[in-house]
Amino acid sequence: MRTLVLNAGYEPLAVISFKRALVLVMNEKATIVERVEGDPVWGARGAYDRPAVILLTRYVRVPGARRVPVTRRGVLRRDGHHCAYCGKAAATIDHVMPRSRGGADSWENLVAACVRCNNTKGDRTPQEIGWHLRITPRAPRGAQWTVRGTERSDPRWEPYLVLAA
Repeated sequence: MRTLVLNAGYEPLAVISFKRALVLVMNEKATIVERVEGDPVWGARGAYDRPAVILLTRYVRVPGARRVPVTRRGVLRRDGHHCAYCGKAAATIDHVMPRSRGGADSWENLVAACVRCNNTKGDRTPQEIGWHLRITPRAPRGAQWTVRGTERSDPRWEPYLVLAA
């Protein structure tokens, strides 16, 4: 079971194990905001509720703006595993502006592509072969991308993740 950690200003920070969350609560470094109904955790000092969401008692400074690193898996996830050219199931990624022509490995230059479209396009731009992109590639935003561990979201976290988006 996983627990969402909120900064003192209710900004989502990460998702951790409920055991780690319980240790933070027991050491009074966090308070429980949402509990899991059901069986409590029994300890030497009594019973504790299983935390679904905790709030840190002190503000933790997050260094700089969180930039989502560009990964193959991230590009496929952003594009919904659909080819940006034909809309079929995508298994590869493609550089819109080919690397051989100075195209960067950036969110704005990478799209998901099926093998057929990727091979057909080759070392050309979409304009050169008369194709158009079905999506506008851009860096993903929102808590699902910047808060570690929220890929598999819990319904109890939704109100807290919406505030961060």
